[in-house]
Amino acid sequence: MSYFDTSIEFLKGVGPQRAALLQKELNLFTFGDLIQHYPFRHEDRTRFYKIREVKEEMPHVQLKGKITDFQIIGGGFKKRLVGTLEDETGELELVWFQGINWVMQKIKPGIEYVVFGKPNRFGNKLSIAHPEIEPITSGNERGGFLQPVYPVTEKLKARYVDSKFLARLIADVLKSAQPQVRETLPASILQNNKLLDKKTALAGIHFPKDHNQLAAARHRLKFEELFYIQLRLIKMKLVRQEKFKGIVFSDTAILTKFYKEHLPFPLTEAQKRVIREIYADMKSGKQMSRLLQGDVGSGKTIVAFICMLLVVGSGAQAALMAPTEILAQQHYTNLKKYTDKVGITIALLTGSVKKSQRKPIHQALEDGSLKILVGTHALLEEEVKFNKLGLAIIDEQHRFGVAQRSKLWQKNSEIHPHVLVMTATPIPRTLAMTLYGDLEISVIDEMPKGRKPIKTSHRYDSHRLQVNGFIRAQIDAGRQVYIVYPLIEESEKLDLKHLMDGYESISRAFPDVAISIVHGQMKPEAKDFEMARFVKGETKIMVATTVIEVGVDVPNASVMVIESAERFGLSQLHQLRGRVGRGAEQSYCILMTGNKLGPDSRTRIDTMVKTNNGFEISETDLQLRGPGDLMGTQQSGALDLLIADLGKDGEILKQAREVAISLLEKDPGLERPENKVIRLQIDSMKRTTVNWSRIS
Repeated sequence: MSYFDTSIEFLKGVGPQRAALLQKELNLFTFGDLIQHYPFRHEDRTRFYKIREVKEEMPHVQLKGKITDFQIIGGGFKKRLVGTLEDETGELELVWFQGINWVMQKIKPGIEYVVFGKPNRFGNKLSIAHPEIEPITSGNERGGFLQPVYPVTEKLKARYVDSKFLARLIADVLKSAQPQVRETLPASILQNNKLLDKKTALAGIHFPKDHNQLAAARHRLKFEELFYIQLRLIKMKLVRQEKFKGIVFSDTAILTKFYKEHLPFPLTEAQKRVIREIYADMKSGKQMSRLLQGDVGSGKTIVAFICMLLVVGSGAQAALMAPTEILAQQHYTNLKKYTDKVGITIALLTGSVKKSQRKPIHQALEDGSLKILVGTHALLEEEVKFNKLGLAIIDEQHRFGVAQRSKLWQKNSEIHPHVLVMTATPIPRTLAMTLYGDLEISVIDEMPKGRKPIKTSHRYDSHRLQVNGFIRAQIDAGRQVYIVYPLIEESEKLDLKHLMDGYESISRAFPDVAISIVHGQMKPEAKDFEMARFVKGETKIMVATTVIEVGVDVPNASVMVIESAERFGLSQLHQLRGRVGRGAEQSYCILMTGNKLGPDSRTRIDTMVKTNNGFEISETDLQLRGPGDLMGTQQSGALDLLIADLGKDGEILKQAREVAISLLEKDPGLERPENKVIRLQIDSMKRTTVNWSRIS
């Protein structure tokens, strides 16, 4: 067992009970975990201020002075203890609202203290509430250091385990750990990228001498973390390209016929570029694994179909798997229009297809006469056997786990099919490079010609009458309208009441208009019935919760009103907005909010009004929410980052990825002597670990 695997309960001052608490609250089990529990900020204790220099806008200040007197002011819950701190330049108040008796026992007037805290102005006096105070000693009277501040929880504080306690533990461990810390990056990488060595970086991230050393330590540790994650992904990609041969598809006869005679609209330059990238993969002799990103309505389906034609033309089959029945049905309907024109067989397989109808599908699939199969998870069932699956397309990939994806690949025993993964959730580049770094990435970043950009506006609840007037004008012009209410997950009763109140006020405002309503509590048949009425145009307004986010395609719907828009995340707002603008008419999205908006909500709403570009929106979303939230909780564990932040460290990530690529190009097996440190580090990590940069 290595030094870093030692349990923290053996540390002075910890013991079994505190160790159990630290494990539960902060996931800290070993010395290694503790050293990698990095501070989230540092307090500047490098200098002492004079009281005269203190201003209320300063973040924190460190002062030296004597406390001259104490008095208790007020009673009940307004009771507070006020002391006066003075130095040769002036005086300042110190205030305590809690722990008053303890403070009065501990702190004696007339002794000189070091005081640290955030200055505030109360009336015309400056004060510091609940300051940190310690008597002056030879150690602290010089100042001159940056104090680390660590994440801790309320439960830990109640047991006297605060940030300072952690700092003491980490200082002890670091002292004895120094000889055990191994360099994990080759000397050439350190030199070329001007990086600190590992020992200095670990000391510098916790207890830096100055701001420059702190910045350099952060940079080194972020680079290392991102470098090892990229190294793992790129290695996986190289191994797969070596190991998995791909079927070569180069017969373009059917494809050319479709292009010349049946293409319903001219392709955009972005679509053409993506098709060229995919075509190059398919005739390369290596298995394609590509992620296709494009906003709602950017034309991914026609690109997918053109790729299918390439496969079918060469005598193989294609499968398209979608996460919901509605979406699968929609893909099937859209593709059938095209397959009928070129005389290719296509079928739909979902959970609700009856047993009697499945048998002929299974047979035609096995004897090869069925060329394209569209469906849901039903495609993964044992009895679904292909004659020769050449291309597997997975839509909205983040809703399928890795195991489900690979099940589809393994439908071919002798040679793996090419894989195309599609998503309409724009993923920021940094996140795509980290979550899908083992896939090639193609992006459709322009909208088809003739699509008018959706006009987005922000209205407060007080503008309700104007908004209703606008809705009325659109309905009179023959259009349809969505009105969406947020889900407040915790309470379905509240959600339903919220939705029903909205439905009633809309019915009162439009007594002569047919209205549909859809929400999560309805039975699937009732939901489908209401959706179908709206699709046929029998109802003009659809009142819904976010169930309509994926998959409903109603070209005549031109207005999307989002109620309490401040409650939605950015990517959700963007997905909802993509439900309109499907036809040739000008479409509108109206974001309704209350009058009071927090800074983050304000940023989200402003971003939506300013841009229709999904990638810009996803970048802002990443900065606001962080990567874990963005991918949904099931993916956040896939990152397991200790210090890097994908919202802010895009440049370091790019640099780390380039270094990893060039290293593996020169030395794919990591056999050169100078790369021995990398090999050692990888070997010491558990094979299941995602983040290879950890101390072990």
